[in-house]
This record gives sequence, structure tokens and C-alpha cells, in this order.
Amino acid sequence: MADVKLLPPEAELETKRVLKQLSRSHRALAELKGFADMIPNKNILINAVTINEAKDSSEIENIITTHDELFKAMSQENYNNPAAKEVVNYRTALWHGYKLVKEKKILTTNMIVEIQQLIEKNRAGIRKLPGTVLKNEATGEVVYTPPSGEKEILALMSNLEKYINDDYDNVDPLIKLAVIHYQFETIHPFYDGNGRTGRIINVLYLILKELLDSPILYLSKYIIRNKSAYYRLLQEVRTKGNWEEWILFILEGIELTAEETLLLVKRINNVVEKTAKDIKDVLPKIYSRELVDLLFYEFYTKIVYIEKGLNVSRKTASAYLSSLEETGFLVSQKIGKERIYLNTRLFEVVQQAGMEK
Repeated sequence: MADVKLLPPEAELETKRVLKQLSRSHRALAELKGFADMIPNKNILINAVTINEAKDSSEIENIITTHDELFKAMSQENYNNPAAKEVVNYRTALWHGYKLVKEKKILTTNMIVEIQQLIEKNRAGIRKLPGTVLKNEATGEVVYTPPSGEKEILALMSNLEKYINDDYDNVDPLIKLAVIHYQFETIHPFYDGNGRTGRIINVLYLILKELLDSPILYLSKYIIRNKSAYYRLLQEVRTKGNWEEWILFILEGIELTAEETLLLVKRINNVVEKTAKDIKDVLPKIYSRELVDLLFYEFYTKIVYIEKGLNVSRKTASAYLSSLEETGFLVSQKIGKERIYLNTRLFEVVQQAGMEK
């Protein structure tokens, strides 16, 4: 069983190579934050980006689904696709965590437990029983045995919580993010959902440190691309104390992901603005900015959303959506008893970004 060392690490974290990469990572992140902050309706952005994150983060755990299945699971409560449901649960957990951090300005063990419960849809909480091991997927060989016993795990989580919320060591937050991610995955506090919970903690930490205002930067796609390096470097910190390579790996991920996310955010913003202009030209009688925002809140909408969002009658809302479908802005389909209207422009942007591995 692992003897997990308390934080902060004793190693030199701010090496020359790390500091060189750090400035590039901060620059890319600042550019993303700056552009995202200028967009009036941040929810449009957050919803569009988080669905791909939920999909990618779940894929790392071999929970595979498609955007079509996600659309059905999101728009229909009793839709039966377990993988799509798990991805939707992950996104719910992400939103919940974001709201908690914005409201409380802190990230605690109890909040992390809440997030994990939403991902897993159970209340098992912190591991109490021994027997948890991490295996190599290909060979079945045990590569790591995390600490066991609720008392020890809670003591380690308490130390991690202090490290997250108290900047007593004056280490740059992006370096601390790499340390926090390593420590959480090494404690492995839950029976299941540790990877996904850990990846949500990453973005919540960026929000907490005000390096981002919206939860739109995720390392999951980067981890999928570099899965073997990710697990190897995690293990090398445990066995060799190789902090430098691990921190560099995370910092490079932040830089690349920030650049890719900026392109996606710009693409989404362009589609919103172009659609607003086109609706104004083609359907001037029904055009309003509020209507456009509602159409982009998710990549689907329903009559009731328009009715409540614009404070109009059901008949008017239905007429608006019919006009938008007739002019090619939306495509509707009957799912269960409801008619769902898909925003094809937004769906295509999100789907395309999800395919760019």
C-alpha cells in the first residue's frame, strides 16, 4: 500500500524548464479568459463547451457515447442509454461544482464528495473498505495500491483541502494545479469516479484562483491523446519523485488546451452572431436577442423554454419555432411525447470540435 506524502511536496517545483513553460501556459490561458469575458451570454459558451468535456472525460473511463445520444438523453428524462446518462450526470456535477465555488470562494472535501455523488448517482462517499487497487488495463497487473481506511483518507483529504485553499507556499497556481491533480488521484478517495472528479477539480481550481471566470478549460481531450504518458508520469511521481516531467506535462496541456478552446469559443461566438443577423434578416417580426440566446442555451430547445423565456403564450412560442424550422434555423423531431427543436448550427460546431482528437 502507498505511503502518500503530505503536501506541499519537498521537491523543487519551480525549475527553469517549468518556469519557461509556465509563462506560455499563463499567456494562453489569459487570452482565453479575456475573449470569453467579452461574450455577453456566458451560459451559451459554458453549456456548449461542457458537453464535449463531459463526453471526453467519460471516454477516458471507457464510457463511450455520441452527440446524438447525448442530445436525446439531455432532452428526454427517461431516455434509456446508460453511457449517455453518465455523461449527462457528469455535466450536472460540473455545473454544481462551478456554482458552489463561485458562491463559497473555497473548495472543500465536502464539496468534492457532493460532486462525486452527482457523477456516480450514489452516496457511497469516501472509501471505507480495503481492497481497492489500480491495474494496468492491458495486462491486468496491479500498478498502484492507494491508501485505505476512511480515517487515513480523510486526513489526506484535509491536507489537500488546506493546500488548495491556502497559498502559504507562494507557488504559482498552475504548478499547484498539477500537484493537486496528482495528489487527488493518488489518494483515490472514492470507490469509483475518481478520474472524473479529479478532472472537475482542475477547472474549479482555475475558477477559484480567478484564472478563468467560466468553466471552459478542460484537459480531458489532451489526456485522451496522451493517455499512456499521463499514467506513466503519475506513476513516476509516486515511484521516482519525478515532479518536473509531470508538472511540464500538465502545463503543456493547459497551453495547448487553452489555444484549442479559444478557437472553439470564437467559432461558437461567430455562429451565435451570424444566426442573430440571419434571423433578423429573414424573420424580423420575431427577432429578439433574447430569442437568439434561448436558441443557443443548449443545442436543442422546446416550446416551453421559449414560452417561459420570452414570457409569451404557448401558441406564440410554437409559431416562433415553426417559423424558425421552416426557414432552416432548427430541425425538429418527436422524442417521446414532446417535440424537440435542434439548433443544427450549434450542434455541428460542438460535434466537430468533439471529433478533433
